[in-house]
Amino acid sequence: MRATNTILNIHRDRGFRGLPLERVYKHLFNPAFYLQAYGKIARNAGAMTPGTTPETVDGMTLQKIYRIIARLKRQRYRWTPVRRTAIPKANGNLRPLGLPTWSDKLLQEVLRMLLEAYYEPRFSRHSHGFRPRRGCHSALSEIQRTWKGTVWFIEGDIQGCFDNIDHTVLLSIIRRDIHDHRLMRLLADLLKAGYMQDWQYHDTLSGTPQGGIISPLLANIYLHELDRYVEDTLRPAYTRGGARRINPAYQALVTRAAAARKKGDVEVHVRLRQAMRQIPSKDRFDPDYRRLRYVRYADDFLLGFAGPKCEAEAIRTRLGEFVAHQLKLTLSPEKTLITHAGDAKATFLGYEITVSKAHNALDRHGKRSTNGVIALLMPQKVVRMIRAHYSRGRTILHRPELLADTDYTIVQRYQAVLRGIYHYYCLATNVGQRRRMHAVKHILATSLAKTLASKHQCSVTKIFRRHQAQIHGQPGLRVVVNRPDKNPLVAVFGGIPFTRKPRGRGTADVAWQAGWYAAGGDRSEVVQHLLAEQCALCRPSENDAVTSGNGILKLLL
Repeated sequence: MRATNTILNIHRDRGFRGLPLERVYKHLFNPAFYLQAYGKIARNAGAMTPGTTPETVDGMTLQKIYRIIARLKRQRYRWTPVRRTAIPKANGNLRPLGLPTWSDKLLQEVLRMLLEAYYEPRFSRHSHGFRPRRGCHSALSEIQRTWKGTVWFIEGDIQGCFDNIDHTVLLSIIRRDIHDHRLMRLLADLLKAGYMQDWQYHDTLSGTPQGGIISPLLANIYLHELDRYVEDTLRPAYTRGGARRINPAYQALVTRAAAARKKGDVEVHVRLRQAMRQIPSKDRFDPDYRRLRYVRYADDFLLGFAGPKCEAEAIRTRLGEFVAHQLKLTLSPEKTLITHAGDAKATFLGYEITVSKAHNALDRHGKRSTNGVIALLMPQKVVRMIRAHYSRGRTILHRPELLADTDYTIVQRYQAVLRGIYHYYCLATNVGQRRRMHAVKHILATSLAKTLASKHQCSVTKIFRRHQAQIHGQPGLRVVVNRPDKNPLVAVFGGIPFTRKPRGRGTADVAWQAGWYAAGGDRSEVVQHLLAEQCALCRPSENDAVTSGNGILKLLL
């Protein structure tokens, strides 16, 4: 059998060249794909979460892989209905989440690898959600870097996108690109597998399997049609002109200032230069200049438009019509807003986005380079959300669910919350303000001290005196656990300089191979245990054990 990298490279090449993909189903018979998939998802937190059956990663053997392959060869693999549960959203509502069985997770990961290799080169460069080497910060950085001069923001949100994806439309899109009847039948069965909720079976008439490993990729394949519509239809229609024409009033002041300087009238020249800073140098109402820009993250998207509001409203209307007629979805009316970039703030990926105005701020070349630049802001509601989570009324409280943990673990958990919030909002220009990250740190530090005080039945003041320390030149808390013949364990809270990072956390995802694979070989420890058919705690049962090469061969045939 071909090596997995060779197959995936062929898929990438055909995707890059826009060629259709054929005979994909046969690659599902390659055990190497399942070993690679197992090495990736075995240590995920959800690997031990059961679906509608008790099956989890625990007790995984080669026999299960060969059973899946044998069923696929006979085209008799049946997807198990997922177990549906509900998880809270940030706005207080509940989001349905499906929990597949372990075998279905493994097969979905193999399908994801095969399809992602083909579709990833085809996806738009303006799509950032659930893609390798892309994320929230890459989407926000694109906006900040390339959207200068935006006048209107058009916020877009698809109502219940994952739950309302039309199966017929999705399968027709994939069938257009992949010519493999067996694979299409397998994907159709996956979409219609149904779900169990309160021990009642329900059909899935629409939507992708939320919680499934392949679900984000299927959603991106579906919404790629929206990306193509914006880039191939809307952007050419609403983009024209090389640059805005010069503002006549500004040009008149330039001419007068040059004449005053030539005459040696310094006072008039300085006065005219100051007047020039109070008006735009370009004509904001130039009828021959338009710009439309677009970024999407999952089912949330944002457009930036330089032009009149009537045209921005027309763009929103055309988007709604395309989404309704072609994708059979609906734009959320309360979230699809048109916002003036200079007077208000748009909301995207938890950031507030606006356009800066600084007529008197000059760079070293004497130009107003900060005017019209996109500003990313950390919203005040983040502080309110943290305060509401750690307070009751105006009083910051301890967290009783942490009292059973050690001091070391408690401090680590609070530090992880502080570090996570800062790392996400490090792109914001106001991240270092006292009403933003410093306010978040104060809330967390107070709650941390009250939690330790409640655990040890002492005062908060005593906790601060006992654990207060300077961490990287900043006040914080430190807990030290001494160990005999070993270096002490140290947990700290604080010590993070809340400075803005213009590049954010970068766009490259962590390479999972580096984490799963041992340094001395090309397979992870969990995969090595699986190949050796030896669990770290117990041996596989006689029914699951494959005792000879002949047995493996029979299962593959």
